Amino acid sequence: MAFAAGLLAALPAVAAAGARLGAGVSLSADERLIVASVQRHHDEDVALLEQLVNVNSGTLNLSGVTRIAELLRPRFESLGFRVTFIPMTELGRAGHLVAEHHVKSHKGKRVLMIAHLDTVFEADSPFQHFIRRGPVAEGPGTNDIKGGVVVILAALEALQDAKLLRHADVTVFLSGDEEKPGHPLSAARRDLIAAGKDSDLALDFEVMARSGGRDTIHIGRRSACSWKLTVSGVSGHSSGVGQAEGFGANYELARIVDEFRRTLPEPNLTFNTSLIAGGTSAVMNEAATQAQASGKDNIIAAEAVAAGDLRTLSESQTARIQGKMRDIVSHHLAGSDAHIEFTEGYPAMAPSAASQALFDRLSQVNADLGLAPLAEGDPATRGAGDIAFVAADVPGLVGMGVAGSGSHSVQETADLTSLDPQAERAAILIERLSR
Repeated sequence: MAFAAGLLAALPAVAAAGARLGAGVSLSADERLIVASVQRHHDEDVALLEQLVNVNSGTLNLSGVTRIAELLRPRFESLGFRVTFIPMTELGRAGHLVAEHHVKSHKGKRVLMIAHLDTVFEADSPFQHFIRRGPVAEGPGTNDIKGGVVVILAALEALQDAKLLRHADVTVFLSGDEEKPGHPLSAARRDLIAAGKDSDLALDFEVMARSGGRDTIHIGRRSACSWKLTVSGVSGHSSGVGQAEGFGANYELARIVDEFRRTLPEPNLTFNTSLIAGGTSAVMNEAATQAQASGKDNIIAAEAVAAGDLRTLSESQTARIQGKMRDIVSHHLAGSDAHIEFTEGYPAMAPSAASQALFDRLSQVNADLGLAPLAEGDPATRGAGDIAFVAADVPGLVGMGVAGSGSHSVQETADLTSLDPQAERAAILIERLSR
């Protein structure tokens, strides 16, 4: 007890967010068994997190991603789940782990729990190992998303300990390429979409946000797609620029991206120009990670290229903004031409009344646990994620994993004090939805 008190004293904001405001008097006897199980297995859950983090599973490290799946398979099987590994080697990815626990004559809700096996840190990254510093764990994937995977297992094991899992219809879908998906996405996410159509709701175990010290759950997240702009112009001596030869490729490109900046802004939208090159010749690689240009200061640019991304909160917003961008591109300066193309990307998960109702259910669970009130997060603050592929079919909640900071950086951490409350919330929500 003194050790726990010391942890809370060291993290006042965390203590405020996770402190028990009551004794859980609104919980049933079965639900109190869930809480007791989660708390009893805390050290084992942290040990599992350490084991997972210490196995590199960068998306392109196919053997590492597969190894994570191998470590998780027996844990789901011990809970009575039927486990399948779906290879995705034809897309250059390891594959997906799917664990299913179906109940005959089930009258409750069918729950889809979503996370992933991979991280952004490949095998050559210097950031490879789990380090614990009191209530904080450092390491690749501690919060994105291996901490979330541990929350899933902690919740399911607590349901099993309380003899409640037998009533729950649950599918766990762990993709192997969330951080760098294989293409085409229609193939890479085919099985996830099918799982969504066979479910009633989805819980996303990405890292939980905190707002003003409060645990925060989202009911939406934005899309992500890329665009590439190719521009041409009539080349010639620079003394003729803006005259018979026209303005050339660089001025046309500058016009377009500046008009994007001036005319496109609206709520929940971001668009970024990430890479530009122009000159007598200009080329960009297919991944839009490198560009090369050549030319001289007295020659009008003949070629220019640019790339960037686009993020929206609904598919209708995506279609409308892409239409505006195409229209801007089509109004060329004299002597120039331009073309824009959009690549396949992650769809948006628009907030919905059904997701709001699900958030309200979770908020009631949270209150019954005696925890400080949950905050509902601004969907515009969440990046793209796998749950968006099922959002057209089912409502969902985003951020059911551990809290943490520094995702996708070598400062990535997980707040271990958030593990138990998140597992308790998830388990009790599933129990109530399964009735």
